[in-house]
Amino acid sequence: MIVIGADSHKRTHTLVAVDDVGRRLAEKTVRTNTEGHLDLLGWSRRLPGADAGEVRFALEDCRHLTRRLEADLLAGGARVVRVPTRLMAEARKVGREPGKSDPIDAQAVALAALRHPELPVAELDGPAREVKLLSDHRRDLVMQRTRICCQVRWFLHELDPDLEVASRGLRRQSLVADLLIELDQFDGVVARLTRELLERCQELNGQITILEHELRDLVRRLAPSLLAVPGCGVLSAALIVGETAGVHRFRDKDAFARFTGTAPVPVWSGSSKGKVRLNRGGNRSMNYALHMIAVTQARGIGPGRAYLDKQTGRGKDRVAAFRLLRRRLSDAVFASLKADDQVRSPAGRNHLDGELPAAA
Repeated sequence: MIVIGADSHKRTHTLVAVDDVGRRLAEKTVRTNTEGHLDLLGWSRRLPGADAGEVRFALEDCRHLTRRLEADLLAGGARVVRVPTRLMAEARKVGREPGKSDPIDAQAVALAALRHPELPVAELDGPAREVKLLSDHRRDLVMQRTRICCQVRWFLHELDPDLEVASRGLRRQSLVADLLIELDQFDGVVARLTRELLERCQELNGQITILEHELRDLVRRLAPSLLAVPGCGVLSAALIVGETAGVHRFRDKDAFARFTGTAPVPVWSGSSKGKVRLNRGGNRSMNYALHMIAVTQARGIGPGRAYLDKQTGRGKDRVAAFRLLRRRLSDAVFASLKADDQVRSPAGRNHLDGELPAAA
């Protein structure tokens, strides 16, 4: 087997090929365009022993730099795995060649892929990435709107302290329109800036609403079982679908719990065998989504409130009870995603513009 590790940059990719025992076979640098990627594919097929054995590409998991390379390699029929940066850094640290350079980093990526055969396999982008892109864009627009709302509130207080705006009121287009009418009686730079900010807030409200409707339609088609989980709304479901990027990547619910940061870390040291500590790792966005579902269930929507009461009755404090509830929700979300993935299995997979079966 030949593993080709890549050290990616904005303009170039440096690649090093190693054999199944880690010996360097060849090295190449290509441009980060389709022509360079095609040249790379041809080079990989001419490597000594490429005809007899499997050739695998290992890319450091920094997809803002490797997404185009990954897509071209997959389209060319190559097998690609993603190597976490932490594993690459560990392989470079224990390497025999000192220093840091593009070839050293590329070889470290290849060696990490050899030492960890169960790394996630890259796939062509599908509907899950569309959901993630739309969800991330909506979040950015909401952050812009929040900053603008804070500025508007202080400007309005300067113009007229008696002009009160309800909490989250600037999300309503009708209130923003009324404020624009009120501003006609004021002159000066502050009034002009406030008017411009309110017009931008109006525009953001419209864009956010459009994105939410688009996400709603996508999530209803991709994850109807996930939406059936009590307390999981469209925005939480969109975040989960986008961050999961295919539930088939996870071996079981325990691996998924490690990904969501809800699986405790075991402690094996002397007399502490069997104890666990809080997991502060995992995907924090996923952990946040599970927490919001837990908070919603704690208000009486779904079984979460009864479970929290049961745990507090056993002596757990509120924080520990919520932590246990998030783990249960992680398992429920995993089961729902698996059910939705089976509906879209190759035997009966429907494209995004088709309809899911009624059994979903």
